[in-house]
Amino acid sequence: MTGLTQTEMEALSGRIGRRPNPVETSIVAAEWSEHCSYKSSKKHLAMLPRTGAHLVDDSSYDSAVLDVGGGYVITVHIESHNHPSAVEPFGGAATGVGGVIRDILSTGTRPIALLDGLRFGDIRSDSHARWLLRGAVSGIAHYGNCIGVPTVGGELGFDPCYADYALVDVAAIGFGLKTRLIQNHAEPGDAVVLIGGSTGRDGIGGSQFASDSLESDDRSAVQIPDPFTEKLVIEAILEARDAGLLHALKDLGGGGLSCATSEMSDSLGVGMSIDVGQVHTREELASHEVMTSESQERMLGIIAPGSVADMQEICAKYGIACSRIGTVTESSDLHVHDSGADLARMPVGIVANAPLLDLPRTRPAYLEELARARVPDALPGGDYSASLLSLLGSPNIASTEHVYSRYDHEVGIRTVVRPGRDAALLRLDNAKYVSLAIDGNPAHCYVDPRAGAAGCFEEACRNTVCVGARPIGMVDHMQFASPQDPEIFWTFIESLEGISEYARAMEIPCVGGKVSFYNETPSGPIKPTPVIGVIGLADSAPKNPAVADGDVIVAIGTSRNEMGGSEYYSHVHKTVAGSCPQVDTGSSRACLDAVLALHDGGLAKRVHDCSKGGLGVALAKMCIWEGRGCDVALDGAPGCADMGADVALYSESHSRFVAVLGAPDAQQALDIAAKSGAACAVIGRFGGSSIGINYRGRSVASVGLQDASDTWHTSLERTAHG
Repeated sequence: MTGLTQTEMEALSGRIGRRPNPVETSIVAAEWSEHCSYKSSKKHLAMLPRTGAHLVDDSSYDSAVLDVGGGYVITVHIESHNHPSAVEPFGGAATGVGGVIRDILSTGTRPIALLDGLRFGDIRSDSHARWLLRGAVSGIAHYGNCIGVPTVGGELGFDPCYADYALVDVAAIGFGLKTRLIQNHAEPGDAVVLIGGSTGRDGIGGSQFASDSLESDDRSAVQIPDPFTEKLVIEAILEARDAGLLHALKDLGGGGLSCATSEMSDSLGVGMSIDVGQVHTREELASHEVMTSESQERMLGIIAPGSVADMQEICAKYGIACSRIGTVTESSDLHVHDSGADLARMPVGIVANAPLLDLPRTRPAYLEELARARVPDALPGGDYSASLLSLLGSPNIASTEHVYSRYDHEVGIRTVVRPGRDAALLRLDNAKYVSLAIDGNPAHCYVDPRAGAAGCFEEACRNTVCVGARPIGMVDHMQFASPQDPEIFWTFIESLEGISEYARAMEIPCVGGKVSFYNETPSGPIKPTPVIGVIGLADSAPKNPAVADGDVIVAIGTSRNEMGGSEYYSHVHKTVAGSCPQVDTGSSRACLDAVLALHDGGLAKRVHDCSKGGLGVALAKMCIWEGRGCDVALDGAPGCADMGADVALYSESHSRFVAVLGAPDAQQALDIAAKSGAACAVIGRFGGSSIGINYRGRSVASVGLQDASDTWHTSLERTAHG
């Protein structure tokens, strides 16, 4: 099996003017795989806005670079390792961490933080999903903890659509001086060096494996993680950067040397001559295996020919290998040979650029069925105490402390806001702070892909402003099933358009991302699962003064009857019905600005966004975090007076927050919100030992604070262990 379709083989033969030999076919099959080439999505990704005030525009980097002032930059990247993690969760998730770290390192910045987004089947009934969860978490913890990069946040979700599968998204942030960025360039005669781990048979065919539906446990396509070698690679690369040795640098990820050499040559406008006999290996490999192996902890570098000995000396100091494997050439070819014997010669522009597709799309038939689905009735008696407590124990809402406590989230002493809150916040050397939040909502995206994807973006922005940071860029990860299915491809395009519309309206550029197709098993496709990461910048950290009894609770933003895809309908009523929450960009901007103004004025003691579980769950979580009960009149929240109590409690409308203020500051806060154009109202106060929620003068939910806290804190751990 070549990995190329008959059409692609004919296209390749036509473009190079002859039939490719087996080594050439293997090289191109890796690069032209969906995983590496984006051949189904590349045409459409152009709709995303790509310019912004902070963005350092250099397409040769593997990570986005953002100028944060004072001569410093941050770098950010997001990756996934879905297929490998579904087959071997420990190794798959661990190597996902390693790969994204090397993408950050390729710019010449030091990795300072990791976030992970994980999704599995229903762990309440699926023992295999529980096994995948435990393995992936262990892999992430092992790798991140060993290399000394803190895992500071992320998200965790569960849905039956991920049965026998796993989504493992990993995002990373780097930090460094702008003057120390590697200025990717190359001159004919420069040396091509391979730095780091030895090349083996693990991961061969990994890019093709990730470019088809998962139908077998092909463990040979899963790479072997070695975080201790990665740590040494990090230090060696940064020392070589400081010594001015590195002209260009690239991670060896999907497709191995095939993709790294062709993509680097294509972006720099040069050719390369590669001698596979000089590649340091751990076992005997055929030439095509050397070129397509995806063994981890490896970097491809370009340095001056006179600097090879210096580079090797630095690597030897850290106990890692550095082999000169080739030379930059004046030609536009990728020339592969073995001690003089020719193996492959093709123009890099052909190898690095697969023929692009424009696939058909059709609105899915299931959407018509959802439109006809019956909306559940209000609960008998109008008492939602039990449903609120049950939602706090839902795997999609319960505390993830059982997971993030496995991660070292404070190594490096930059972490200001720890995992478990709305967004990560890290201290920078220029007296500023960077935040990163990643969010996805497959339930909303299933009901309405366009609105759902925009909502994921808006939620990530909400989480960012909750810690006082202003969004300056976003990265997206688009995860769908087979693009060959017109209904699946329709959901991809709709999601992409929803994200693009919100990005343009809010002037938040897309600075990078990833597309992952073929996320399906013989059991069926996953739901549309775009994940959005938003990067924020703040001049100061939230002061977080102590919350006291009598402090007022303020609702910001308007609730609407938008229950489609809600956790309440799914968890309590076991159904999907109703309209998906829509994003109104005017309201979004007003509410985000209002929250930032409250932070800037030092008025907000705490701010939490409303998302899964709506206002009811947001209020309960706030009480749990602060260890205090509350007395709330829910009908006082903007928009809630004209809907049923269940909708007021559990609607997942966007652009909403719950804020805690000192009573003397309440009116000033309301005035600030009104000036921003945001709907805002005082709805209650802290105090007592229960979470009391009233609606139109009567109690609709009353839950003991201790019961709520115990349920929220312990449910996920109990469920994860069966």
